[in-house]
Amino acid sequence: MNIEITNIHLNIIEADLRRLFTSFGEVTNVELVRDKWNNRSTGHAFVNMPVLRQAQEAILTLHGT
Repeated sequence: MNIEITNIHLNIIEADLRRLFTSFGEVTNVELVRDKWNNRSTGHAFVNMPVLRQAQEAILTLHGT
């Protein structure tokens, strides 16, 4: 399941997101969306978790935090 994450702190890096989401299960990919002009984070990311149940648990737990 590909999880869209919005409104994240601009200093968060891919490794931070991977560490956070792997506490719920396997993470196959983390993509931080960056501004094409200055390469800074846009506060938007995608995390891919192959096991639906684990992805849903991560969403329910982390939503709004």
